[in-house]
Amino acid sequence: MRLTRFTDYSLRVLIYLGQNSHDRVTINQISEDYDISKNHLMKVVSNLTRLDLVSARRGPGGGIQLNRAPEEIGLDEVIRNTEKHLHKVNGATPAQKHGGQADTRLGNYLHHAMLAYLDKLGCFTLADVLDPQIEAVETYALKEKAV
Repeated sequence: MRLTRFTDYSLRVLIYLGQNSHDRVTINQISEDYDISKNHLMKVVSNLTRLDLVSARRGPGGGIQLNRAPEEIGLDEVIRNTEKHLHKVNGATPAQKHGGQADTRLGNYLHHAMLAYLDKLGCFTLADVLDPQIEAVETYALKEKAV
């Protein structure tokens, strides 16, 4: 699966905030450190704020920070809420004349694969990404045993 830049930037913002949890940070800081357009980041942060993943404060002493603990932010939640195309129903359109049933079946198979992908990501949180002590393979094995 290929993620959009919007999702990539959303995850990067969350990682940045998780790594700098002691202070509020500004969009300018993230923009400079990741070399990402400030305008793009403003849209990303606005969405993350709307999702209650990030809190934002304007003015002197303002900035953004995580609104929830990293352990409470599932990777599947972020991706489900930033990848808008995941909400579309996969399947054949009425205009298709040839192979409509096969197209519908394929769409259903892909849809189920996507759900499995997201379910697996639900095993991981932002805290798992931030923890430098645990390798991804070890984390995956631990999460597999818990399921």
